[in-house]
Amino acid sequence: MTDVTEAVDESPAATARGVAVEFRGVRRSYGETHALDGLDLTLREGELLALLGPSGCGKTTALRLLAGFDTPTSGQILIGGKDVTAVPAAKRDTGMVFQAYSLFPTMTAAENVAFGPRMRKVGAAERTRRAAELLELVGLGDRGGSYPHQLSGGQQQRVALARALAISPSVLLLDEPLSALDALVRVQLRDEIRRLQLAEGITTLFVTHDQSEALAVADRVAVLNKGRLEQVDTPQEVYQRPSTPFVAEFVGVMNEVPVEIEDGRTRIVVPEPAEGAYTSKLTMQVRPESLLVGAPDGFPGTVLTSTFLGAVTRLVVTTEVGELTVDAVTRPGLPGIGDQTTVSVDNS
Repeated sequence: MTDVTEAVDESPAATARGVAVEFRGVRRSYGETHALDGLDLTLREGELLALLGPSGCGKTTALRLLAGFDTPTSGQILIGGKDVTAVPAAKRDTGMVFQAYSLFPTMTAAENVAFGPRMRKVGAAERTRRAAELLELVGLGDRGGSYPHQLSGGQQQRVALARALAISPSVLLLDEPLSALDALVRVQLRDEIRRLQLAEGITTLFVTHDQSEALAVADRVAVLNKGRLEQVDTPQEVYQRPSTPFVAEFVGVMNEVPVEIEDGRTRIVVPEPAEGAYTSKLTMQVRPESLLVGAPDGFPGTVLTSTFLGAVTRLVVTTEVGELTVDAVTRPGLPGIGDQTTVSVDNS
């Protein structure tokens, strides 16, 4: 199997065979409710763009509109520069993998994969060859004769992915394809999807509510909130430089702390009281990994919870400025629940 890390380092533009996709002012309304409220978004040729957001933000609506399962109230959708807004789903050059495995139960894995080419009148020999090739590509070369009930959930979703690729679509649509799988299989199949997407060079829209999935596999992440696009950028930029308060709070964990800066160093302070209320001249949003525990000059607090996450341990420390979440490198001597400690900003 191709090494996933090496594959991800390739430039999508260098291997791209997909097409650009554009949402131009796309609105989808249901009465007074705007599922999408003027979406302007472009997927570049051959890139994997993750559409991320909470339930009801409009991400699935956007995918359904691109697939042709629904029609915009207004606006345009273009695939490869062609306006497909009114084109039926069956005539759009897209492949789709659903949250549910959606395989034909009376067909073998190979027959499921060959179904699309068969509907497109591809010859029997060619579609048999294509099905075998794709099953081999997803690691199921020896399971072509198995029926869906004889396959695990992860294997069924691999077959569904192979089936979507069998028609060589210009655009691949993934509707939360990993949400029904257990944690280990999710990570394995997530990496498999990324490897295949890079190998095939297909423009891909990956809809998910799982931040770790979006940040791990996407070239860019588009964050939706209440039908509006909040930010679209690389995973690193979305995480490290959120452009709106919503993105800062939704993607990862964020602490908001009052601080002061002196001699180039930032430290947490108690806000000064003013007319019965506390005010601070400066507040900072800080990720858990940018805070430290146990420094002599840190801000005092008490450990409320401690969660072992392997390489890091997540501590929630209650302080005078509120509860602060700190991701500390797991090591002997970390404070435990109920211990007194300090929290400080990592100025290194």
